[in-house]
Order: sequence, then structure tokens, then C-alpha cells
Amino acid sequence: MSKKIPTRDGFGKELVEVGKVNDKVVVVSADLEDATRAEYFRDAHPERFFTVGIAEQDMVGTAAGLALVGFVPFINSFAVFMTNRAYDMLRLDLCYNNTNVKVICSHAGVTVGPDGATAQCLEDYAIMRVLPNMKVVCPVDDFEARKATRLFAEEFGPMYMRTSRAPMPVLTKEDDPFVIGKANVMREGKDVTIIACGVMVSEALAAAEMLKKDNIEAKVVNMHTIKPIDQECIIASAKETGAIVTAEEHQINGGLGSAVAEVVVKECPVPMEMVAVADTFGQSGSPDELLAEYHLKDVDIAAAVRKVVKRKEGSKKEETVNT
Repeated sequence: MSKKIPTRDGFGKELVEVGKVNDKVVVVSADLEDATRAEYFRDAHPERFFTVGIAEQDMVGTAAGLALVGFVPFINSFAVFMTNRAYDMLRLDLCYNNTNVKVICSHAGVTVGPDGATAQCLEDYAIMRVLPNMKVVCPVDDFEARKATRLFAEEFGPMYMRTSRAPMPVLTKEDDPFVIGKANVMREGKDVTIIACGVMVSEALAAAEMLKKDNIEAKVVNMHTIKPIDQECIIASAKETGAIVTAEEHQINGGLGSAVAEVVVKECPVPMEMVAVADTFGQSGSPDELLAEYHLKDVDIAAAVRKVVKRKEGSKKEETVNT
């Protein structure tokens, strides 16, 4: 069993290191620095840490002002508070003005667990990826969270990263490549491609192992960047395997599945299935209980794969008959 670490921990620890080499990095918090792990930066660099209290809208505006005079602000909160309550400020202060502010949000998805529906943000990919200039990233593990944090500090522009409260399996290595906008293939396969992000990558890998019993070889792609989406990887995978299943801890509307489908339908139409939350709110429970309740487990991905492979085979037979 691989070691499990919340990706918020990777963010917090790496931000301290980034702050050591770049004195322009500052952090603005809305009274949740302990939960987001921005407290690590507060303790290491107190002179560059600011809190505005429970006021996400004010935090965004304050950070935009700091960015406009040359600082590199990282702002942090729970995803549901940041993306829902401060949306107007994110849209205008950050994206319209293309200000160099980094938005880091924890406690998204159903793996927030006992906090329940009001804290389980299942809409953040859709909300953030529609904004011009905004980049959207969901690291798969501790190493990717660290790499994303460093790249956020180095690259210009507004960026959003979803981090996890729940411990996540460490699936990558410290020296694995990580480029914003470039997906990583976790497993090769010829029959279907599973494109996943965040916690769903480990579920996708488990599903791929399960599918070997059915003589289905599944390619697994870690699409850690939802925007800009890696179109080249999606098109190549569609051509290579002829079928795609997406898996995400997010609403089925507007998230990773929608972003992949936008590429597929335009560039290389193939049968697709989406594993996601089916247009409903969450509830209280343990992370594993809720992943199962909302059909986000490896068995659910495997079922979607069997369905899409059947459709793929049916399409081939139809083409043969018509020929």
C-alpha cells in the first residue's frame, strides 16, 4: 500500500521553500490558514503573511493590489468559500485584469467527508475554467502539489489549484516530470483510455487492474491540469484506443469530462463515458463511504469502461456491415 499524504500538506511545505528563494511571494489568508496549510508559511515568513479575517472577497481584492505592485500573492481558503462567495472578485480583480495571484483551495469534493454538502465544493472546475486567463490544476499527490506550487510562483497569471483534505496515495516520484498543461500517462493500454484527476487517478489505476480479468487493457492518464487541457494527449489517446472514460470528484457538468468531451467531439469523436457526481449535492460521511455512495470507486470506473468498450465494438461492427 502506497503512503498517503493530503496534497494540502505538499502545498504548505513547498510554499515555505518557495518563500525562501523569492522574497516577493506573500500569503493572504481568510482565517483558514491552519486547514489549508498556509500556516506553514505564516510560521516561517511572518512578515509576508497577512490575514483579512473571514472575508474571501476582501482577500481577493487585497491580493490583486499586492500583485499590481510586484508581489506574488498566494490566497487560500476552502474551495466552496473561495469559488462561490468571491466569484465576482475572482472574475474581475484577477482574471479581467490578468493579475498574478495564485488561488489555492482545499476541502473540495466529497472526500471532505463529515463536513457535509455545504462544504463539499463539487463545482470548482466548472466555475474556474470558464474564466479567461485562469489556469486550473488538481495535483494527484504530494509530489505534484509541491511541483505545482513552485510553478505557480514562477509562471505569471491567475492560477487555481485544488488540494485535498483527505490523505491521497503517493503515485508519482520526486523526479517525475510535471508541466502545467501537459498530462502524464500512468499506464499504457490499447483498448480504452481512462482520463482522471486528483483522487480519481488511484481509483482509475485500480480499475485498470480489475479490467485485466476481462482482457481489457486500459490506458490511464493523469490529467492534472483541467485548463489548459492537454489536447494533444486527448487526441492521441482517442486515436490509439478508440474509447475514453473520464473520472473526477466533481459534478458531471462542466468539469474534466466536459473539457475532454469538448476536444473529442471536435477533433476525434469516439465513444465516451463520464464517472462523476450525477448532478446532486454531497452529504456527511467518511471519504471512502462517500466515494462509494456517489459511484466514484474503481468498480464504477470499470463498469463505465465495459460500457464504452461495448459501444466501441458495436460501432466497429456497424461500420463493417455498412462497408
